[in-house]
Amino acid sequence: MKILLKAGRLVDPVSGKDEALDILIADGRIEKIGKSLSADKSVPEIPLNGKIIAPGFIDMHVHLREPGFEHKETIETGCESAIAGGFTAVCCMPNTNPAIDDESVARYVHEKGKSVCEGIVDVYPIAAVTKGRQGSQLSPMAELVGAGAVGFSDDGSPVMSAEIMRRALEYSSMYNVPIIQHAEDSTLSHGGSMNEGYVSTRLGIPGIPPIAEVLMVERDITLLRYIPAARYHVAHVSTTDAVESVRRAKKEKLRVTCEITPHHFTLADEVVESYDTNTKMNPPLRTRDDLRAMKEALRDGTIDVIATDHAPHTVDEKEVEYTHAPFGIVGLETAIGLSITELVEQKFLTLFQLVEKYSTNPRKILSLPSIKIAEGETANLTLLDPQIEWTVDVKAFKSKSKNSPFHGRKLKGKAIGVINNGKARIFQ
Repeated sequence: MKILLKAGRLVDPVSGKDEALDILIADGRIEKIGKSLSADKSVPEIPLNGKIIAPGFIDMHVHLREPGFEHKETIETGCESAIAGGFTAVCCMPNTNPAIDDESVARYVHEKGKSVCEGIVDVYPIAAVTKGRQGSQLSPMAELVGAGAVGFSDDGSPVMSAEIMRRALEYSSMYNVPIIQHAEDSTLSHGGSMNEGYVSTRLGIPGIPPIAEVLMVERDITLLRYIPAARYHVAHVSTTDAVESVRRAKKEKLRVTCEITPHHFTLADEVVESYDTNTKMNPPLRTRDDLRAMKEALRDGTIDVIATDHAPHTVDEKEVEYTHAPFGIVGLETAIGLSITELVEQKFLTLFQLVEKYSTNPRKILSLPSIKIAEGETANLTLLDPQIEWTVDVKAFKSKSKNSPFHGRKLKGKAIGVINNGKARIFQ
């Protein structure tokens, strides 16, 4: 593979560059970077005309469903969805069947990722904190890290036991990988289907109180003070008070980070009035006050990462009564559009900061090598058009599932290509 990216705008937080440049790529490596580069006529030239060249985006919170739930998604269809969304890497959560709680399953997922979609998407397993995600016995962390796991989570379920969480933090600190908590006190949230508040009361839908998230975050931060060498990451943060807890912990210099999904800075709980089960996710959509607090936390750096929590479900699974529907929506193919529309266009983030939250920061949190955009380095790039306007059409999704609340929504900004592992997919 040899291609020439012409007249792109390189936005690279690692080097600090934000400038117009050409990049010549040969055999998967960056051969030359400069202005007004030329190449042999046989080399395909991609005219970017100011569109963005960024270090490859990674989604650190994806449900690929394989093994066990291939009717919803497979590693292959999930990777195709990631490519369409502009991601060169994904981290898959362990709520599979069997769970990613032993070396064989972790290696299966890691290796399967290399064999699909020409290997253009790097697939990193997030292993279960506990055996079977049951919360009672720690998984074999050493062998899971050896099999490629880059973090531990029982996502979909919280680690409810303080004793188990303490031991998980202690053991994970030996391998410098984070514990990723689905922050929810399930004794408070049990049976809930949406945010507890005015809207849930009016609709008569059982609620999940915001304090279910806050209490778990506060408990875990208290444990982190006791085990300061550990690394703790809050998945899909959604409430004002939980974000404030993280902000205080960061001021204490504790090793705490957090992520947010695009739907939690885009939608508020009143959209549930439609009874569309594609508005049902966990954590649930919160209030408009929470939504504004999320955007401010992104702006001031309290929220480190944007991750999709891509959670595929079939049409049949979602077309039931609201309280019986499964939680979750797909998100890989709408993430960049929602982020540019809601954050960049509204001046909460610059494009430089957006790239940090989709590429630089998640790689730091997961102890993955940073992407260097320099001559001689491997080409791992996401190409973006921040000005293109488009309308979400779930029928066009590459994901096997179509459960999105954003069908028909007009967005600005989209991926136009990815380059990784010696392969390129250019969409423009």
